[in-house]
Amino acid sequence: MSTVTVTEQNFDTTVNSGIVLLDFWASWCGPCRAFAPVFEAASKRHPGVTFGKIDTEAQPALAQEFEIQAIPTLVIVRDGIVLGSQAGMLSGPQLDQLVTRIQGLDMAALRKQLEAQERA
Repeated sequence: MSTVTVTEQNFDTTVNSGIVLLDFWASWCGPCRAFAPVFEAASKRHPGVTFGKIDTEAQPALAQEFEIQAIPTLVIVRDGIVLGSQAGMLSGPQLDQLVTRIQGLDMAALRKQLEAQERA
């Protein structure tokens, strides 16, 4: 699967289920341009994972919602739950390791933990 463009209009449906890696980027950003082929290649190695690209210039509301301070920034979402973010470039092997860790998460246990935190 190749990368998909994520906008305010398709954001909710994109992140609602499964593993989603969101690359916040801008066309003027050199590191973003260098990271793009690494991200694209990882999307082909992991067809069951959604690799979304969010142009911070075209989607400022999404960048603001995620408090993006530096680009590129990778935001990790699984089943609609934001698991974290990482500013800066990652290598292909680092992306592969990240996907493996996310796939191994016990989401039922995580949901219970989040529910307990909300009740506290």
